[in-house]
Amino acid sequence: MAVIVVSGTGTEIGKTVVTAALAAVARALGRTVAVLKPAQTGLAEGEPGDAHEVVRLAGDEVAGVELARFPEPLAPATAARRAGLAPVRPQDVATAAAKLAATYDLVLVEGAGGLLVRFDDEGGTLADAARLLGAPVLVVTPAGLGTLNSTTLTAEALRARGIDMLGVVIGSWPDAPGLAERCNLADLPDAAGGAPLLGAVPQGAGGLAPADFRARAGTWLAPALGGTWQP
Repeated sequence: MAVIVVSGTGTEIGKTVVTAALAAVARALGRTVAVLKPAQTGLAEGEPGDAHEVVRLAGDEVAGVELARFPEPLAPATAARRAGLAPVRPQDVATAAAKLAATYDLVLVEGAGGLLVRFDDEGGTLADAARLLGAPVLVVTPAGLGTLNSTTLTAEALRARGIDMLGVVIGSWPDAPGLAERCNLADLPDAAGGAPLLGAVPQGAGGLAPADFRARAGTWLAPALGGTWQP
């Protein structure tokens, strides 16, 4: 796969760390990697964003590209409108990703929030960009209560649009999982409409030293993503 779109069932659930793990594993396998962040919100110019964090964790050989930045921590369409700036549109994302895919073996497109968060006032979303690219979507989801419902809704939205769901990765697996987390580990593939569970990144992984992160990333992702993780 030349392009993978990394989305989530919500915000602050580990998409950036999962993206970094994907990049680190691909680099360890000798692939060239670029990460594309279409819209970074909530940061001023010069502050390190999600693409920078992926590069920090996965290594400087990874190319980090950010299409647009809006200072307020809002949905991209709202943040762009309030800043008086042009929004990022799905076609912009698809064009940028396709251009990167001509140079890099793997392009990871990390969304903002969930799959259907609006990029522009016409209702363009990350799902629209994935459809234009013909790229599969990897869904990052939480481990605990509520994750089955949000994963099911995301899977249904993808199916309705004819977009392939590559699988599910748990973005933050707790050190001491409770009953809900352990049951969800078994139930998530059904909630995802049969899409496989492809990994679980441990809680706090983003706080590891970059060298340690890279050394351990393969143990968090399933063989389909280049790792060794088994549910």
